[in-house]
Amino acid sequence: MGSLDRSLIAGLSVFEGIAATDLDHIVGQARSLRIAKDQPVFEQEQEAHSFFLLLDGHVRVVKSTPDGHEVTVRYISPGELMGIAHALGRTTYPANAIAAVDCVALAWPSHLWPTLAANFPSFSANTYKSVGGRLQDAHTRVIEMATEQVEQRVGHALLKLVKQAGKKTEEGILIDFPISRQDIAEMTGTTLHTVSRLLSAWEDQGLVKSGRQKVTVVEPHRLLLIAEGRAEKS
Repeated sequence: MGSLDRSLIAGLSVFEGIAATDLDHIVGQARSLRIAKDQPVFEQEQEAHSFFLLLDGHVRVVKSTPDGHEVTVRYISPGELMGIAHALGRTTYPANAIAAVDCVALAWPSHLWPTLAANFPSFSANTYKSVGGRLQDAHTRVIEMATEQVEQRVGHALLKLVKQAGKKTEEGILIDFPISRQDIAEMTGTTLHTVSRLLSAWEDQGLVKSGRQKVTVVEPHRLLLIAEGRAEKS
């Protein structure tokens, strides 16, 4: 396999502030991976042998509960690190990572993490900033589940996915990876029946269009009013 080029990682926020020659060194220690849709990148409680940078595609992070249920926690977009168990003080992966579409990623052996973190302080700082953002997202979701109606939670979830992976189409803003109503239910702490009923009602109102593993937000402003609990004032 030919050597990897630093252009794969240059310009990404996690590598911001790192000199070109150092980027050559970092990317030279990685290997490229192609992960087919629905295949695991890594599995929960598996030994954390590598950490990864997603270059193309989207990855669904799923947490398995002790009683056998699976909960969609978040989605990883291109340019994000994943599987950074060692940055969290773990030796195993805390969740499953499954390719939502065909993906391309870079992988580094986990034993390199301490060296990279020590030699490139900006890499370490940017990584922990990303981890902090994910923890804040988790905190926000806990508050939403405790304080908001289901319509608000689903509205917030769809708007977040639009911001993360929205693609403008003639119909509206398409969430540009497969997402099922069950995924949305797991993300918002509700049932498949409730999400299906809600999306059907929103389709009738012209807010969204949805199909099998496909959601397009037609009226993002109106959906924002619902998410913020201000729909009746509009």
